[in-house]
Amino acid sequence: MIPLHDDNPTRTKPVLTVLLIAANVLVFMYQLSLGPRQEQALVFQFGAIPAVIVGTRSLPDQLAAIPPLFSLFTSMFLHGGFLHIIGNMLYLWIFGNNIEDAMGRARFLVFYLTCGVLAALAHILSNPASVLPTIGASGAISGVLGAYLILYPRARVLTLIPLGFFTRLMYIPAGIVLGFWFVFQLISGSLSSPQGGGVAWFAHVGGFVAGIVLVGLFKRRDVRFFNPPSYSTRDVDRW
Repeated sequence: MIPLHDDNPTRTKPVLTVLLIAANVLVFMYQLSLGPRQEQALVFQFGAIPAVIVGTRSLPDQLAAIPPLFSLFTSMFLHGGFLHIIGNMLYLWIFGNNIEDAMGRARFLVFYLTCGVLAALAHILSNPASVLPTIGASGAISGVLGAYLILYPRARVLTLIPLGFFTRLMYIPAGIVLGFWFVFQLISGSLSSPQGGGVAWFAHVGGFVAGIVLVGLFKRRDVRFFNPPSYSTRDVDRW
């Protein structure tokens, strides 16, 4: 299932969500401006490398641009290709505006970064000996998804569903879309080889769980858990 849009209006403009998207895009454009070797060096300099962070390995002096713990933050703004950044920014745009609205901009920024760090730590715990850099905003965005599940599980999400050679667009409750997403991450992480590269599945799982746990600390007091949709149920397409 590929979410395209949610039918969940906000009361404020998603300024911080837009700024986060802009920051990620600008960094990615900078990556594209580099040659292959320069970009690889950038990823090793600012990506989160589990073995380096836990202290069992160290980077060569020419690559040690920042203290290892700082890479837990810088790695969130690097991406590995067009599909990587497009997918991440799509999810951030769809779900981030409502979480920013529910928390306020300053709290949302702290929440976003905290979930990203906790997601990276979850990946490190799952494979502390890895010498591969981990990059991407997926962990932080997973926290946004976890918060959305707790706050707006009944919001409608316009979803593209591939059916072999055909596709179908359907409005599906966010609880189902996000629940399916989480189960997929959990199963994929359980079946993947810890030694291989690719997707950091447990970063997604850790970020999602962090979002569920932390949303109550960051949301405004007037925002309730499990908010009902802001539209009439008469306007909902039955699923």
